[in-house]
Amino acid sequence: MNPRWNILYRGPLSSCNYACGYCPFAKTRNTAEELRDDATKLNRFLDWVERRAPREIGILFTPWGEALVHRPYRQALLRLGGMPHVKRASIQTNLACGLQWLEEADRETIALWCTFHPTETTVERFVAKIHQLRRMGIRHSVGTVGVKEHFPHIGRLRTLLPEDTYLWVNALKKHPRYYEEQHLGFLTAIDPHFPTNLRQHPSRGKSCHAGHTSFTVDGDGTARRCHFIKAPLGNIHDPDFESRLRPRVCTNAICGCHIGYVHLDELNLNSVFGDGLLERIPENWPLEPEKMADRVGFEPTVGC
Repeated sequence: MNPRWNILYRGPLSSCNYACGYCPFAKTRNTAEELRDDATKLNRFLDWVERRAPREIGILFTPWGEALVHRPYRQALLRLGGMPHVKRASIQTNLACGLQWLEEADRETIALWCTFHPTETTVERFVAKIHQLRRMGIRHSVGTVGVKEHFPHIGRLRTLLPEDTYLWVNALKKHPRYYEEQHLGFLTAIDPHFPTNLRQHPSRGKSCHAGHTSFTVDGDGTARRCHFIKAPLGNIHDPDFESRLRPRVCTNAICGCHIGYVHLDELNLNSVFGDGLLERIPENWPLEPEKMADRVGFEPTVGC
């Protein structure tokens, strides 16, 4: 049986309704013509996915901006949910869009990777969206960036979220020794997998699923091992594309982003995330009740 492919798609879309200071993504406003071009390329990718049946496929959209405020991406998720061989269709989003369209979504396929940005919205408004997703039965993870000045918001987010909602934290890695011991304790109490994200994992010469069962695709169809290795593998529309996929080792010195290191064999994170790998939901979640009790209802005690 052919192995499942996990594909990260990132088209030319680069506009976002948020302007977070820590965000590495492009801060631009696309023209109407650019949005039409992005939609055309997105639909060409969806046509290619549809023709891959019966191979099992999982897809994570990782746009350079916010995609769900644009109708073609909402339609794309609904269309993918109707393809029996697509086992997961997920997207990174700030949840700024309305959610009514998800009433049509396939609950077994669609999943959202939801990021909270405290400079752009309130905890209460964001959590209301999460409760709406729960009522609709849409799979989702919730996350934020571990900026020290935002710790009060992060603590309140954890308190107001349902206890069984996984809240991941991305470490701010721009500054060495950014976190002190009490900061690390606070963030690890919220996200037990935070220490894994905090590390820059040595990766050169180590085996990785990237380029074999996981790969990225851009709007022109160019495929790469991952977002962090620029050398192309080929183009998905080439007749011999599948032959370009094979086991290989990483050529980068380090890997520090979740969507990269999650595929490193030595970390064995498949056993942690299982079927929730693309949308970042641990397989054995929530924790046991006694462990969960230690993680909820707290207030941040670190200096901010």
